[in-house]
Amino acid sequence: MASTPDGRPIPPAHADERAMLEAWLDFQRATLATKVADLDDGQVRQAAVPPSTMTLLGLVQHLAEVERTWYQRVFAGREVSPVYGADNPDGYGLDRARGLAEALARWQAEVEHGRELTAGASLDAAGPLSAQAAAAVGSETVSLRWILVHLIEEYARHNGHADLLRECLDGVTGV
Repeated sequence: MASTPDGRPIPPAHADERAMLEAWLDFQRATLATKVADLDDGQVRQAAVPPSTMTLLGLVQHLAEVERTWYQRVFAGREVSPVYGADNPDGYGLDRARGLAEALARWQAEVEHGRELTAGASLDAAGPLSAQAAAAVGSETVSLRWILVHLIEEYARHNGHADLLRECLDGVTGV
């Protein structure tokens, strides 16, 4: 598989739908990892775009929560607690005792868990939404296809945030 100069896997130009969706999601995941590479603890905790309190560490934690929500809660219909506890349901809150290495490990564990839960599942397989999400989406369930497309969108949006945060921290830019 071809890769970018920074090592991210380039999605194939031609593939079936599932392979294409998974490749683009993996590309977005790799982009997040690239955005936090080679930074120290102080840098990943810095909210570099005032008045926002968003940080790169918070983004990694949030995306672990996003993975858990869409794969475990929605696709698998499981009742699982938030990754970082009930008092931090979106994952953005920082804890002095938790650094980037731990956050990346938790995020990667959620990614792997999602892969295990969906391995061999049809793109048409559906999972239940909460009442609030169902009202917003207009359906009580969403398909795995919908979840994959949504995750690509979620990562792409947050990678845009990460681009700005990283550039403010040390001037590093890129796609």
